[in-house]
Amino acid sequence: MTRIIFLNRFFFPDHSATSRMLSSLAFELAASGKDVHVITSRQLYNNPGADLPAEEVVNGVRIHRVGTTSFGRSSLPGRAVDYLSFYFTSWRRALTIARQSDIIVAKTDPPMISFVGMLVAWQRGAKLVNWLQDVYPEIAIEFGVPFLVAPVRRLLFWLRDMSLRAAATNVVLGQLPARLVSSRGVAPDRIRIIHNWSDEEDIVPVAHADNMLRQAWGLGDKFVVGYSGNLGRTHEFLTMLSASERLEDNRRIVFLVIGAGHQNDSLIREVKARGLDRSYVFVPYQDAAVLKYSLGVPDVHWISLRPQFEGLIVPSKFYGIAAAGRPMISVGSRKGELGRLVEEHQCGFAVEEGDVEALESVITLLSRDHDLCATMGQRARSMLDHHFTRRQAFDYWQALISEVELEKPRKRRDRKGGCEP
Repeated sequence: MTRIIFLNRFFFPDHSATSRMLSSLAFELAASGKDVHVITSRQLYNNPGADLPAEEVVNGVRIHRVGTTSFGRSSLPGRAVDYLSFYFTSWRRALTIARQSDIIVAKTDPPMISFVGMLVAWQRGAKLVNWLQDVYPEIAIEFGVPFLVAPVRRLLFWLRDMSLRAAATNVVLGQLPARLVSSRGVAPDRIRIIHNWSDEEDIVPVAHADNMLRQAWGLGDKFVVGYSGNLGRTHEFLTMLSASERLEDNRRIVFLVIGAGHQNDSLIREVKARGLDRSYVFVPYQDAAVLKYSLGVPDVHWISLRPQFEGLIVPSKFYGIAAAGRPMISVGSRKGELGRLVEEHQCGFAVEEGDVEALESVITLLSRDHDLCATMGQRARSMLDHHFTRRQAFDYWQALISEVELEKPRKRRDRKGGCEP
């Protein structure tokens, strides 16, 4: 039987977004009778010191956890060492597992893990599928990572493009990432769009009156503008912060931030500095068991992605918000992946980053028009039911795996590298 071998630094019981996507897919494939293996680290995303079991079988998935350094995400040098150690130990472990015609699915944590997947595929005669949750090294360049001087950039682009062209398929999350991968010389038949998803059965719309968290957090009669999940480097909060400053006198409007992230502390400091404490409520990440309630607390959610990261990242929180039947405000580029979806399905509004006046107007409109807010929330859930359910995504993946199983391994001479334009 063909083995499906996933490579990713985090897996169950880790609760980071990419880990949840991978875990649910791996468990589903195993339940359908596939022989599924996952090579991952012993760490948790928010706990680099965790030491999970080296070998374990969970829901039919055989988990191989390799040892790595554990400096964590606090410094770039430490993170780089963690990446390098995972490249090496995951490559060695994959070589002991993979065999001819197996399918290696490389995600994007750590960045460039597709190159490790490519090496193992070459060495064992296996087939490679890249699952691009985000696109590196472009993201690192946008962040201004200091050691990415021109020769290093060219090398990274060459290695990354080689791994994209070596793959039987490259799975991306939307139209913009598909265009980017195509621009690197990857044939159209080697690119497949499969969106991330939300569990349409576990996350359902919950009426405010039935929401225990809304009552516990004292938000019963408020109009709540919510942010849920990681507030990271690719997200922008100053547009929303400035809009909330303009709306400070409207005591009915409250801004709720659920989660954490690199910029969470900065937002808290800015809220205090501007005297907006009464307008904001901050709560930590909530357990997965109450996700439908936490996502259902806000009347409207806001999602942020800086325009320079369009095509490189698609925030996965979009799908959970839609499942909860809540409208959303996309703050970033109206022509971006999320802005386009929100406006196309009329399930919210897209606002350009920095357009504080437009954002203030949108929040004011929704706070005054309960019927419009409810209708947009219903459209969000309808969009999910028609396009982004877990069942649909699993069916797409099952079909993809079947196609790759039937494909003959590509000859090594077909795998040409690329270079930075």
